[in-house]
Amino acid sequence: DQWPELKPSTPMGQLPILEMDGTMLCQSNSIARYVAKIAGLAGKTPLDQARVDMVMDGMVDMGNKFAYEIYYEKDEDKKAEKKKDYVEKYVPQFFSSLNKLASDGGYFAGDELTLADISFYNLTTWVEGNLKQSLSVDEFHNLKKVMDNVTANPGIAKWLKERPETPY
Repeated sequence: DQWPELKPSTPMGQLPILEMDGTMLCQSNSIARYVAKIAGLAGKTPLDQARVDMVMDGMVDMGNKFAYEIYYEKDEDKKAEKKKDYVEKYVPQFFSSLNKLASDGGYFAGDELTLADISFYNLTTWVEGNLKQSLSVDEFHNLKKVMDNVTANPGIAKWLKERPETPY
């Protein structure tokens, strides 16, 4: 109801937005990176921060491939074929690359939880929910540890338990 009035006052005429101290930010990943810096989840060193950005950008690629090739596909036969290719070819290849980037301890950057780990968890579970099937992270030891580290974080565990049910 409020969107038509709010839209012209937003930086790019779209959501999401975050307003801090009178400054409005938009774009999901820009907001996430800003909050990660405040929360100490952006990576300790410039190289760690670059690794966080690298993984996040890779997750954008994974999400875009899912959205544009499967989610928005209207033809159910084409959708089924593209879904099969995504699950059986694209995801295992992409996860294999990501598994090499994650440490044995289950972190993409440094030795503690960062936005990269959370981003991987978030997009993987979102895609699984939309596909209505697992993406078999268990086959990738380091990625399984990333998932476990994210869900073991007390704040995230609490949110996952108490969050409202939404389609997203």
